[in-house]
Amino acid sequence: MRRSLAAAFALCLMVGSAYAQEPIKLDVVNDSLPKSLTGSPGNADAGKKVFLTRTLGNCLACHQVTSLKSEEFHGEFGPSLDGVAGRYSEAQLRLIVADPKRIFTDTVMPAFFKNDGLSRVRPEFVGKSILTAAQVEDVIAFLKTLN
Repeated sequence: MRRSLAAAFALCLMVGSAYAQEPIKLDVVNDSLPKSLTGSPGNADAGKKVFLTRTLGNCLACHQVTSLKSEEFHGEFGPSLDGVAGRYSEAQLRLIVADPKRIFTDTVMPAFFKNDGLSRVRPEFVGKSILTAAQVEDVIAFLKTLN
């Protein structure tokens, strides 16, 4: 019994590692990500959906946005995102969303486009980022509308 459990565990490890994603590499330049993660601009309408969806961005859990006042559950933990497009460049916003600790070392904001070096990750999410590259670009497109 013990031997078959060990063999089954080893097989699971081999299967899991065969499908594990390579660590995401970000081309950071001067505290920003100047290049689109997808090679093309995002869609602001799709980004708004990601921003609002609790199982994706869930940004309103921590941030307030006056233009979204009809939405419920605005947080007060993170800064207001009103005017964020005037405070940060697109390249800076991309890094802040992808891996905010590179800019704000003490933030509790999660890295939305990082898949390694994370803590307290549920087993089914190990090796995966919260958002896809396209979703990050969509969120950036939406954030650029917040002047």
